Order: sequence, then structure tokens, then C-alpha cells
Amino acid sequence: MDLQTFLNEWHNDSPYIRVHTSGSTGTPKVMLAEKKRMEASARITCQFLGLTAGDSALLCLSLDYIAGKMMVVRALTCGLRLVSVEPSGHPLAQPFEGAFAAMVPMQVWNSLQVPEERERLMLIRHLIIGGGAIDPSLERALKDFPNAVWSTYGMTETLSHIALRRLSGPEASEWYTPFKGVTLSQDADGCLVIDAPEVCPHSLHTNDIAELLLPSSVGKEEGQEMRFRILGRKDNVICSGGIKIQAEEAERLLRPHLTVPFCITKRSDPRLGEAVVLLTEAADIQQVRSICEQTLPKLWRPRHYVSIARIPLTGTGKIARHEAFLLAQ
Repeated sequence: MDLQTFLNEWHNDSPYIRVHTSGSTGTPKVMLAEKKRMEASARITCQFLGLTAGDSALLCLSLDYIAGKMMVVRALTCGLRLVSVEPSGHPLAQPFEGAFAAMVPMQVWNSLQVPEERERLMLIRHLIIGGGAIDPSLERALKDFPNAVWSTYGMTETLSHIALRRLSGPEASEWYTPFKGVTLSQDADGCLVIDAPEVCPHSLHTNDIAELLLPSSVGKEEGQEMRFRILGRKDNVICSGGIKIQAEEAERLLRPHLTVPFCITKRSDPRLGEAVVLLTEAADIQQVRSICEQTLPKLWRPRHYVSIARIPLTGTGKIARHEAFLLAQ
């Protein structure tokens, strides 16, 4: 979809916009988003970031999906000056000096590799990154940026993000701060439940295992919203001998100590039900085993270590969990 086609749809008589889901958590589908809720989402984001009329905003994402559409809606709703470039892996190949941009991790990573593009990236006052997991190495590369870099949390159903966490500067954190008016809870499995009535008319039950941090436990002033962090997907919980182990959390603990690509998965076990398996590209399995024994809680340690040629990845660079599971059998 090009910009004019979207604008024609936005300005027609229908109260809805057709939005394609990404398919990252299931089969892609088309949903109808209410324009008034998209406008509400736009105002919330701009208010949170302190964006005002006349600020420049870079549109470098596809208008087929909610992230690109919402950049246009923010400009229309809040009076931002929209600068549109063709979606590509190098959105800053041409000069851009502005207050706001939204990118996917691949675009940010590519921009960091070219000195001129890196300089342009550093000048953006607020850079939000979404659409995929942010690798720890990318996060480290952004830590000392002079301006605000944010990781987003949300989905198509929430009309883009409902929470941000800071990646740069002294305020950098692994905890997301939800927007005002967003209420969070957990279901019986520990998955995040989102109530964001301004952007979605019903509660959203996610498959993301989350940890909630109440205001009282962080010593903040009364009235602050709780914060949260995502431990991993419900699908990636390993139940071994009655102990629930989150694959992504085990990987997070190991990542500072293992320099070769690896991932945590599982296989069936007649005694434990499921056993933890570590796949790695390392040739020295004994060294990997030693690191695991020193780093992981005893009951989280892999029962099996498998050396493979390459860790399977998706097209966006995420671990291909199902393929990894098959390799572990």
C-alpha cells in the first residue's frame, strides 16, 4: 500500500481501517481497526514522548501493517511533519533531521554499520524500535546514544505499542513502562493480560510470560503505573521434573558468558517429562557444559548438549523454535 492509498482510506466515510496482522503468533489475518481508537493511540504516544505540532517524523515502515499506518496517523492527529521514504534496510541512506522515527531492529542494525547513517540515527530525538526482538548486542550498541531510544511492546490488536522501555542513557532498563490508562495483570499461567480501553474495547490475553513490578516494590511515588518485563513465550516453557523453565530466561542468563550461537530447547524424557537441551555451534561441548554449570540454577541446567552447524533462525533473525525443537530430538 502506498501513502496516497492509505490517506484515501483514512479520509473515507468508514469508521474503520483494514489492518493486516503480522502472523508472528499465528495465521496472518485482516482486522478492522477503529479510526477513533487509532487517533487515541497516536495522542498517547506523542504525549508520552513530548512530541508537538511541527516536529518531523520519519515514515520508513510498510503501510501494509499497523506500525507504518500509525506513523501516518500520529502525523495527522498531532500535527507532525511527515517525511516519507521507501521502506528498505537503510532508511537513513538520505539525510533526515527530525524528532521521531520508528524502525525495526534490522533497519537500526544496518544503519549502525554505515558511519553517515549512524550519525543521522544518533540525531533522532526519539527512536522507537519494534516488530521483533532486540538482540543484546544491538541493545549494547545503543546504550550510549545521546538521545532517547525505546523498545516498544504491543501488537496489532493494541494499535501498535502500549508500553515502552528505554534502551539508551542512564534511564535504560529491562522493564517496560505502560502508558497511562493501561492496566496489566496475569492469568493463571503467568501470561500478560492487557486492558487498554482507549485503544482496544476488550481485554487481551497474550502468550507472553511476564513479571510485574508493583510501584511499592521499586520505591516510587504513589500513583505510578506498575512496570513489567517479558520472560518469554508460553510455548517455550519447559516442564522438567515439575520445574517450569523459561527457555528465553535461561538464554538470557547464559548470553553474557557464551560467545558462540546457541539456544535452549527440549526433548521428551521418560522420567522428567521434558528435559532441557542446549543446541550450540560450539565445537567444545565440555566448555559449554562448564559455563552452564557455573551460570544456571541447578534444576535449569541442560541434560543434553548437541553441537550443530548452525542455529536455525527465522527471516527476521529470531530463533526458529520449532526447527530447534526438531533438531534436539
